[in-house]
Amino acid sequence: MDRNRTLAWLAACVILAAAPGFADDYPRQPGVDALHYTFRVILSDSSDAISCESTAELGFVRDGVTRFWLDLASPRDGKGMTVTSVSSEGEPVPYQHTGGRLTITLATAPRSGERRAFTVRYHGVPAAGLHIVANRYGQRTFFSWNWPVFAREWLPVIDHPSDKATSEFLVTAPAHYQVVANGALVEERDLGGGARLTHWKESVPIASWLNNIGVAEFAVRHFDTVRGVPLQTWVFPRDREAGVLTFEDPMRQAIDFFSEYIGPYPYEKLAGVQVSQMGGGMEHASEVFYGEKTVTGNPALSLVAHEVSHQWWGDSVTEEDWNDAWLSEGFATYFAALAEEHYRGRDAFVRVMSRSRSAILSMEKTTPVPVIHDNLAEIRDGRAPIGLVYQKGAWFLHMLRATIGSDKFRTGIRSYYRRHRDANASTADLEAVMEQVSGQKLDWFFEQWLRRGDSPAIVAQWSYDATDKRLHLELTQTQDARPFRLLVKVAVQLPGLPERIVPVSIDSRSAATEIDCEKQPQTVTLDPGVEVLMEARTLQK
Repeated sequence: MDRNRTLAWLAACVILAAAPGFADDYPRQPGVDALHYTFRVILSDSSDAISCESTAELGFVRDGVTRFWLDLASPRDGKGMTVTSVSSEGEPVPYQHTGGRLTITLATAPRSGERRAFTVRYHGVPAAGLHIVANRYGQRTFFSWNWPVFAREWLPVIDHPSDKATSEFLVTAPAHYQVVANGALVEERDLGGGARLTHWKESVPIASWLNNIGVAEFAVRHFDTVRGVPLQTWVFPRDREAGVLTFEDPMRQAIDFFSEYIGPYPYEKLAGVQVSQMGGGMEHASEVFYGEKTVTGNPALSLVAHEVSHQWWGDSVTEEDWNDAWLSEGFATYFAALAEEHYRGRDAFVRVMSRSRSAILSMEKTTPVPVIHDNLAEIRDGRAPIGLVYQKGAWFLHMLRATIGSDKFRTGIRSYYRRHRDANASTADLEAVMEQVSGQKLDWFFEQWLRRGDSPAIVAQWSYDATDKRLHLELTQTQDARPFRLLVKVAVQLPGLPERIVPVSIDSRSAATEIDCEKQPQTVTLDPGVEVLMEARTLQK
């Protein structure tokens, strides 16, 4: 998800009381596992009310479960969902729908390993989640936006990233619309009376918020297949030509680079979809939503690379809980920078990372919060994580790459993806993989950069002794908090000679070193490769 997007669609939500033993405060149901959802949705031009029939196929992983719940918004202020029945195998099942929770009571407790399907019939006007709005040309559209906790506003689901399931949408809508959703297209069928049924099926398990539909009058292009992945654009007809230029080459580039660097693309297709009243992008599985104003006719590599990399990071490898949101957003931010490096060169990459470093140091002065922090207030309020989750999460990966080496970093990335593809992962899982591939203990590194809310400030002072022909260099950590453990590269430029790079280790307040130099240096520069997140000053004595 692009943090710069418009947040107008997001409304307040309530997450229920914390269950002990988990990092965020969503109450887990350890006896129940969602396996597959079928969402049947009827849309109309005459009303914003929707009529739905959803079936949740659940696996029971413990004996003795007699009650469970699905998240589904209750009616409030004229909006929300009204449930009319719940059934299983054609028989009615007792339920209670209050406080955004649809609680279902079972007459007989399933055995561990048993699967049961529950069908919920309901209707209402969504307060969030599914948005029925006019696009910039005044045309009626229907777009869902379920991140982070708004699937429950119109779909009965276990609305937390830890419970992933396959899914399908069967959408009945007026026939003048086209419908896009997750996965592969199964069927389009005219029903008569000006209605059409469109059936999409996602055969890869995804988190609840990634389930998604877009319904509008589109110009649809199936423009290429890259690495076996069908590529599509769905843009408003007036923006067709601009959509081709904005999305198609960047989509090709992103799929090609990330498939090579990370591993195989996880889904049936990749669609780029223009969306009403939204800025930035949203990375629904197999289809990325882009705000309508992003369609400019200029190739949007940075935006597209960020959102497409989410197909691997966040969609396929999904954070176990919201406190590890950096595993999605930090990864997507850094992999967008890696795409810049690959296609536009090292200088472009360094400019991206330099801007990011400046932004982090500025943010930490006003919001000294660690990348991993408890009970994300921003998620409870339906907002994007703070910028540090994106930018400092990306810089963590950048410094990890510098610490263990680019080859081992890439090996670790590929192994991490392979182990957790289509499942969940935690920061501890990433640490275990990177320690294994690097042969290094990295607990200090993860603790230092992900669980501290500050960054180092380094002052380098140097002088030259012409008699001894030696450069005297002292590095001092000046931040108020305890010292960081750092390896800082120093570039020494002598007249008429190639630049010399000297690594200096520092794990206390100060460290001094001496460097043989035949001449007085012209310049002494800290971190010439932009590899350390720090505020740096260099002074000549």
